[in-house]
Amino acid sequence: MAASSSSSGSAATSAITAVLLVASLCVHGAAAQLCEDYYDDTCPDAYDITRQVLIDAHQSDPRIFASLIRLHFHDCFVQGCDGSLLLDSVPGMPSEKTSPPNNGSARGFPVVDAVKAALEDACPGVVSCADILALAAEISVELSGGPSWGVLLGRLDGKTSDFNGSLNLPAPTDNLTVLRSKFDDLKLNDVDLVALSGGHTFGRVQCQLVTDRLYNFSNTNMPDPTLDPAYRDFLSQRCPRNGDPTALNDLDPTTPDTFDKNYYTNIEVNRGFLNSDQELKSAPEAQGTTAPIVDQFASSQDDFFRSFAQSMINMGNLSPVTDPSLGEVRTNCKRVN
Repeated sequence: MAASSSSSGSAATSAITAVLLVASLCVHGAAAQLCEDYYDDTCPDAYDITRQVLIDAHQSDPRIFASLIRLHFHDCFVQGCDGSLLLDSVPGMPSEKTSPPNNGSARGFPVVDAVKAALEDACPGVVSCADILALAAEISVELSGGPSWGVLLGRLDGKTSDFNGSLNLPAPTDNLTVLRSKFDDLKLNDVDLVALSGGHTFGRVQCQLVTDRLYNFSNTNMPDPTLDPAYRDFLSQRCPRNGDPTALNDLDPTTPDTFDKNYYTNIEVNRGFLNSDQELKSAPEAQGTTAPIVDQFASSQDDFFRSFAQSMINMGNLSPVTDPSLGEVRTNCKRVN
Protein backbone atom coordinates (compact mmCIF):
# COMPACT_ATOMS: atom_id res chain seq x y z
CA MET A 1 0.00 0.00 0.00
CA ALA A 2 1.21 3.53 -0.71
CA ALA A 3 2.58 5.39 2.29
CA SER A 4 3.34 8.79 0.81
CA SER A 5 2.12 11.12 -1.90
CA SER A 6 5.08 10.30 -4.12
CA SER A 7 4.77 6.55 -3.66
CA SER A 8 1.02 6.71 -4.23
CA GLY A 9 1.56 8.66 -7.42
CA SER A 10 4.14 6.11 -8.51
CA ALA A 11 1.68 3.28 -7.87
CA ALA A 12 -0.96 5.03 -9.93
CA THR A 13 1.46 5.68 -12.78
CA SER A 14 2.67 2.09 -12.72
CA ALA A 15 -0.87 0.73 -12.91
CA ILE A 16 -1.91 3.17 -15.60
CA THR A 17 1.06 2.49 -17.85
CA ALA A 18 0.86 -1.28 -17.45
CA VAL A 19 -0.01 -3.13 -20.61
CA LEU A 20 -3.49 -4.59 -20.37
CA LEU A 21 -3.94 -8.30 -20.84
CA VAL A 22 -4.33 -9.23 -24.49
CA ALA A 23 -6.83 -11.53 -26.05
CA SER A 24 -4.68 -14.62 -26.15
CA LEU A 25 -3.36 -14.34 -22.59
CA CYS A 26 -4.49 -16.84 -19.97
CA VAL A 27 -4.10 -16.70 -16.22
CA HIS A 28 -2.87 -20.00 -14.84
CA GLY A 29 -3.23 -21.22 -11.28
CA ALA A 30 -3.13 -24.57 -9.52
CA ALA A 31 -6.22 -25.66 -11.44
CA ALA A 32 -7.14 -22.44 -13.17
CA GLN A 33 -7.12 -21.16 -16.69
CA LEU A 34 -9.06 -18.03 -17.52
CA CYS A 35 -8.91 -16.83 -21.12
CA GLU A 36 -10.67 -14.23 -23.23
CA ASP A 37 -11.34 -16.86 -25.91
CA TYR A 38 -12.65 -19.48 -23.48
CA TYR A 39 -16.03 -19.79 -25.26
CA ASP A 40 -14.81 -19.28 -28.83
CA ASP A 41 -15.46 -22.90 -29.75
CA THR A 42 -18.27 -23.85 -27.35
CA CYS A 43 -20.40 -20.66 -27.44
CA PRO A 44 -18.90 -18.19 -29.90
CA ASP A 45 -21.82 -15.76 -29.72
CA ALA A 46 -21.84 -15.52 -25.90
CA TYR A 47 -20.69 -11.89 -25.84
CA ASP A 48 -23.11 -10.72 -28.54
CA ILE A 49 -26.04 -12.57 -26.97
CA THR A 50 -25.32 -11.01 -23.57
CA ARG A 51 -24.92 -7.57 -25.12
CA GLN A 52 -28.27 -7.72 -26.92
CA VAL A 53 -30.15 -8.76 -23.78
CA LEU A 54 -28.60 -5.82 -21.92
CA ILE A 55 -29.47 -3.37 -24.69
CA ASP A 56 -33.07 -4.56 -24.61
CA ALA A 57 -33.23 -4.33 -20.81
CA HIS A 58 -31.84 -0.80 -20.83
CA GLN A 59 -34.74 0.46 -22.94
CA SER A 60 -37.09 0.02 -19.99
CA ASP A 61 -34.58 0.40 -17.15
CA PRO A 62 -31.92 3.12 -17.55
CA ARG A 63 -30.42 2.11 -14.19
CA ILE A 64 -29.63 -1.44 -15.23
CA PHE A 65 -26.05 -0.90 -16.38
CA ALA A 66 -24.96 0.52 -13.02
CA SER A 67 -26.88 -2.21 -11.21
CA LEU A 68 -25.17 -5.00 -13.15
CA ILE A 69 -21.65 -3.80 -12.47
CA ARG A 70 -22.56 -3.61 -8.79
CA LEU A 71 -23.69 -7.24 -8.87
CA HIS A 72 -20.30 -8.30 -10.24
CA PHE A 73 -18.51 -6.26 -7.57
CA HIS A 74 -20.61 -7.69 -4.74
CA ASP A 75 -20.17 -11.20 -6.08
CA CYS A 76 -16.39 -11.05 -6.41
CA PHE A 77 -15.84 -9.52 -2.96
CA VAL A 78 -17.50 -12.51 -1.24
CA GLN A 79 -15.62 -15.82 -1.67
CA GLY A 80 -14.43 -14.76 -5.11
CA CYS A 81 -16.12 -14.38 -8.48
CA ASP A 82 -18.25 -17.52 -8.27
CA GLY A 83 -21.84 -16.39 -8.86
CA SER A 84 -22.68 -17.00 -5.19
CA LEU A 85 -24.61 -13.72 -4.98
CA LEU A 86 -27.16 -15.09 -7.44
CA LEU A 87 -28.19 -18.09 -5.34
CA ASP A 88 -31.54 -18.05 -3.56
CA SER A 89 -31.79 -19.08 0.09
CA VAL A 90 -32.26 -22.76 0.90
CA PRO A 91 -32.60 -24.41 4.31
CA GLY A 92 -29.28 -24.11 6.11
CA MET A 93 -27.82 -21.66 3.58
CA PRO A 94 -29.19 -18.10 3.62
CA SER A 95 -28.58 -16.15 0.44
CA GLU A 96 -26.14 -13.28 0.13
CA LYS A 97 -29.03 -11.47 -1.54
CA THR A 98 -30.77 -11.21 1.83
CA SER A 99 -27.86 -9.69 3.77
CA PRO A 100 -28.12 -5.99 4.74
CA PRO A 101 -25.61 -4.77 2.10
CA ASN A 102 -27.67 -6.40 -0.66
CA ASN A 103 -31.28 -6.71 0.49
CA GLY A 104 -33.39 -4.01 -1.12
CA SER A 105 -30.49 -2.50 -3.04
CA ALA A 106 -28.84 -5.20 -5.16
CA ARG A 107 -30.88 -5.40 -8.33
CA GLY A 108 -30.72 -6.68 -11.90
CA PHE A 109 -31.23 -10.36 -11.12
CA PRO A 110 -34.05 -10.80 -13.70
CA VAL A 111 -31.75 -9.46 -16.41
CA VAL A 112 -29.06 -11.95 -15.42
CA ASP A 113 -31.72 -14.66 -15.64
CA ALA A 114 -32.70 -13.40 -19.09
CA VAL A 115 -29.09 -13.56 -20.27
CA LYS A 116 -28.78 -17.07 -18.87
CA ALA A 117 -31.96 -18.18 -20.63
CA ALA A 118 -30.76 -16.78 -23.95
CA LEU A 119 -27.38 -18.49 -23.58
CA GLU A 120 -28.98 -21.77 -22.58
CA ASP A 121 -31.02 -21.62 -25.79
CA ALA A 122 -27.89 -21.01 -27.85
CA CYS A 123 -25.42 -23.29 -26.07
CA PRO A 124 -26.93 -25.32 -23.23
CA GLY A 125 -24.82 -25.96 -20.15
CA VAL A 126 -21.81 -23.98 -21.36
CA VAL A 127 -21.66 -20.41 -19.98
CA SER A 128 -21.50 -20.03 -16.21
CA CYS A 129 -23.48 -17.49 -14.23
CA ALA A 130 -20.23 -16.13 -12.78
CA ASP A 131 -18.96 -15.41 -16.30
CA ILE A 132 -22.29 -13.80 -17.19
CA LEU A 133 -21.74 -11.29 -14.37
CA ALA A 134 -18.24 -10.53 -15.66
CA LEU A 135 -19.44 -10.08 -19.23
CA ALA A 136 -22.43 -7.98 -18.18
CA ALA A 137 -20.20 -5.65 -16.16
CA GLU A 138 -17.87 -4.96 -19.10
CA ILE A 139 -20.72 -4.51 -21.56
CA SER A 140 -22.57 -2.19 -19.17
CA VAL A 141 -19.54 0.07 -18.83
CA GLU A 142 -18.83 0.10 -22.55
CA LEU A 143 -22.44 0.88 -23.48
CA SER A 144 -22.40 3.77 -20.98
CA GLY A 145 -19.43 5.47 -22.63
CA GLY A 146 -16.69 3.86 -20.58
CA PRO A 147 -13.71 1.70 -21.51
CA SER A 148 -13.81 -1.81 -22.89
CA TRP A 149 -11.47 -4.59 -21.85
CA GLY A 150 -10.86 -8.23 -22.59
CA VAL A 151 -12.91 -10.20 -20.07
CA LEU A 152 -11.11 -13.29 -18.86
CA LEU A 153 -13.54 -16.21 -18.83
CA GLY A 154 -13.76 -19.80 -17.70
CA ARG A 155 -15.13 -19.49 -14.17
CA LEU A 156 -17.39 -22.18 -12.82
CA ASP A 157 -20.28 -21.42 -10.50
CA GLY A 158 -19.77 -22.07 -6.81
CA LYS A 159 -22.16 -24.28 -4.89
CA THR A 160 -22.43 -22.24 -1.69
CA SER A 161 -23.59 -18.79 -0.62
CA ASP A 162 -21.75 -16.90 2.14
CA PHE A 163 -24.24 -14.71 3.99
CA ASN A 164 -21.79 -13.84 6.76
CA GLY A 165 -19.06 -12.97 4.29
CA SER A 166 -21.36 -10.52 2.54
CA LEU A 167 -21.71 -8.57 5.80
CA ASN A 168 -18.12 -7.39 5.29
CA LEU A 169 -18.62 -5.84 1.86
CA PRO A 170 -17.19 -2.33 1.46
CA ALA A 171 -19.90 -0.05 2.83
CA PRO A 172 -20.95 3.49 1.90
CA THR A 173 -20.39 4.55 5.52
CA ASP A 174 -16.86 3.12 5.75
CA ASN A 175 -13.97 5.44 6.45
CA LEU A 176 -10.81 5.26 4.37
CA THR A 177 -8.91 3.12 6.86
CA VAL A 178 -11.62 0.46 6.74
CA LEU A 179 -11.92 0.65 2.95
CA ARG A 180 -8.19 0.22 2.42
CA SER A 181 -8.15 -2.70 4.82
CA LYS A 182 -11.01 -4.48 3.03
CA PHE A 183 -9.31 -4.06 -0.34
CA ASP A 184 -5.92 -5.05 1.02
CA ASP A 185 -7.42 -8.25 2.43
CA LEU A 186 -8.16 -9.22 -1.17
CA LYS A 187 -4.74 -8.11 -2.44
CA LEU A 188 -6.23 -5.09 -4.17
CA ASN A 189 -4.26 -1.87 -3.76
CA ASP A 190 -5.03 1.85 -3.51
CA VAL A 191 -5.25 2.25 -7.28
CA ASP A 192 -7.80 -0.56 -7.40
CA LEU A 193 -9.77 1.07 -4.57
CA VAL A 194 -9.91 4.47 -6.24
CA ALA A 195 -10.49 3.12 -9.74
CA LEU A 196 -13.24 0.67 -8.78
CA SER A 197 -14.94 3.34 -6.69
CA GLY A 198 -15.24 5.20 -9.98
CA GLY A 199 -18.08 2.82 -10.78
CA HIS A 200 -20.12 5.36 -8.82
CA THR A 201 -19.91 7.67 -11.81
CA PHE A 202 -23.33 6.38 -12.84
CA GLY A 203 -26.36 4.93 -11.10
CA ARG A 204 -28.70 5.90 -8.28
CA VAL A 205 -28.60 5.66 -4.48
CA GLN A 206 -31.18 5.92 -1.71
CA CYS A 207 -31.55 8.95 0.57
CA GLN A 208 -30.99 6.85 3.68
CA LEU A 209 -27.31 6.55 2.75
CA VAL A 210 -26.73 10.31 2.97
CA THR A 211 -29.07 11.50 5.74
CA ASP A 212 -26.44 11.12 8.46
CA ARG A 213 -24.08 13.32 6.44
CA LEU A 214 -26.81 15.91 6.07
CA TYR A 215 -28.18 16.03 9.61
CA ASN A 216 -26.14 14.04 12.13
CA PHE A 217 -22.61 13.43 10.95
CA SER A 218 -20.69 11.31 13.47
CA ASN A 219 -23.49 11.88 16.00
CA THR A 220 -22.82 15.63 16.12
CA ASN A 221 -26.33 16.74 15.06
CA MET A 222 -24.49 18.72 12.41
CA PRO A 223 -23.84 18.14 8.71
CA ASP A 224 -20.63 16.64 7.39
CA PRO A 225 -18.23 19.60 7.16
CA THR A 226 -16.63 18.17 4.02
CA LEU A 227 -19.88 18.55 2.05
CA ASP A 228 -19.95 21.50 -0.33
CA PRO A 229 -22.62 23.87 1.12
CA ALA A 230 -24.49 24.29 -2.17
CA TYR A 231 -24.50 20.55 -2.75
CA ARG A 232 -25.65 19.98 0.83
CA ASP A 233 -28.57 22.36 0.29
CA PHE A 234 -29.46 20.54 -2.92
CA LEU A 235 -29.38 17.15 -1.20
CA SER A 236 -31.41 18.48 1.72
CA GLN A 237 -34.17 19.37 -0.71
CA ARG A 238 -33.96 15.92 -2.26
CA CYS A 239 -33.67 14.11 1.07
CA PRO A 240 -35.48 16.10 3.78
CA ARG A 241 -34.98 15.03 7.39
CA ASN A 242 -38.27 13.16 7.59
CA GLY A 243 -38.59 12.31 3.92
CA ASP A 244 -38.72 8.99 2.11
CA PRO A 245 -35.51 7.12 2.97
CA THR A 246 -35.74 5.07 -0.21
CA ALA A 247 -36.02 8.04 -2.58
CA LEU A 248 -33.39 7.80 -5.31
CA ASN A 249 -30.69 10.30 -6.17
CA ASP A 250 -28.01 10.45 -8.84
CA LEU A 251 -24.60 9.41 -7.59
CA ASP A 252 -23.17 11.83 -10.15
CA PRO A 253 -25.51 14.82 -10.56
CA THR A 254 -23.60 16.08 -13.61
CA THR A 255 -23.78 13.08 -15.99
CA PRO A 256 -25.79 10.46 -14.04
CA ASP A 257 -26.02 7.81 -16.77
CA THR A 258 -22.63 8.27 -18.42
CA PHE A 259 -19.44 6.47 -17.45
CA ASP A 260 -16.86 9.26 -17.26
CA LYS A 261 -14.39 10.92 -14.89
CA ASN A 262 -16.93 13.29 -13.32
CA TYR A 263 -17.10 11.12 -10.20
CA TYR A 264 -13.59 12.39 -9.42
CA THR A 265 -14.18 15.99 -10.41
CA ASN A 266 -17.17 15.97 -8.04
CA ILE A 267 -15.03 14.65 -5.18
CA GLU A 268 -12.43 17.34 -5.90
CA VAL A 269 -15.03 20.01 -4.98
CA ASN A 270 -16.51 18.11 -2.00
CA ARG A 271 -19.51 16.78 -3.91
CA GLY A 272 -19.11 13.10 -3.22
CA PHE A 273 -22.54 11.66 -2.38
CA LEU A 274 -21.42 8.80 -0.13
CA ASN A 275 -19.08 9.14 2.80
CA SER A 276 -16.93 6.38 1.28
CA ASP A 277 -16.60 8.47 -1.89
CA GLN A 278 -15.51 11.69 -0.22
CA GLU A 279 -13.11 9.85 2.09
CA LEU A 280 -10.91 9.06 -0.92
CA LYS A 281 -10.05 12.76 -1.14
CA SER A 282 -10.86 14.35 2.22
CA ALA A 283 -9.77 11.87 4.90
CA PRO A 284 -6.49 12.83 6.61
CA GLU A 285 -5.06 9.48 5.56
CA ALA A 286 -5.96 10.18 1.93
CA GLN A 287 -3.33 12.84 1.41
CA GLY A 288 -0.53 10.29 1.26
CA THR A 289 -2.52 7.46 -0.27
CA THR A 290 -5.68 7.85 -2.35
CA ALA A 291 -6.01 11.62 -2.85
CA PRO A 292 -3.20 11.87 -5.45
CA ILE A 293 -4.88 9.09 -7.43
CA VAL A 294 -8.21 10.95 -7.28
CA ASP A 295 -6.40 14.05 -8.54
CA GLN A 296 -4.88 12.12 -11.41
CA PHE A 297 -8.16 10.58 -12.52
CA ALA A 298 -9.96 13.92 -12.20
CA SER A 299 -7.46 15.45 -14.59
CA SER A 300 -7.29 12.59 -17.09
CA GLN A 301 -10.21 10.44 -18.16
CA ASP A 302 -7.82 8.31 -20.21
CA ASP A 303 -5.83 7.50 -17.07
CA PHE A 304 -9.01 6.60 -15.22
CA PHE A 305 -10.29 4.40 -18.02
CA ARG A 306 -7.01 2.49 -18.31
CA SER A 307 -6.79 1.92 -14.57
CA PHE A 308 -10.45 0.99 -14.27
CA ALA A 309 -10.12 -1.64 -16.98
CA GLN A 310 -7.07 -3.16 -15.31
CA SER A 311 -8.69 -3.07 -11.86
CA MET A 312 -11.78 -4.83 -13.21
CA ILE A 313 -9.50 -7.56 -14.56
CA ASN A 314 -7.79 -7.74 -11.17
CA MET A 315 -11.10 -7.99 -9.35
CA GLY A 316 -12.39 -10.57 -11.81
CA ASN A 317 -9.47 -12.80 -10.89
CA LEU A 318 -10.45 -13.03 -7.23
CA SER A 319 -10.55 -16.76 -6.42
CA PRO A 320 -12.34 -18.00 -9.55
CA VAL A 321 -13.68 -21.55 -9.30
CA THR A 322 -12.19 -23.62 -12.11
CA ASP A 323 -11.99 -27.07 -10.54
CA PRO A 324 -15.01 -29.15 -11.68
CA SER A 325 -15.03 -30.91 -8.31
CA LEU A 326 -15.74 -27.56 -6.64
CA GLY A 327 -17.98 -25.84 -9.17
CA GLU A 328 -20.38 -26.31 -12.04
CA VAL A 329 -22.19 -24.47 -14.81
CA ARG A 330 -25.60 -23.84 -13.30
CA THR A 331 -28.63 -24.36 -15.48
CA ASN A 332 -30.49 -21.82 -13.36
CA CYS A 333 -28.45 -19.04 -11.72
CA LYS A 334 -30.72 -19.06 -8.66
CA ARG A 335 -29.87 -22.59 -7.55
CA VAL A 336 -27.27 -25.30 -7.81
CA ASN A 337 -27.90 -28.09 -10.28
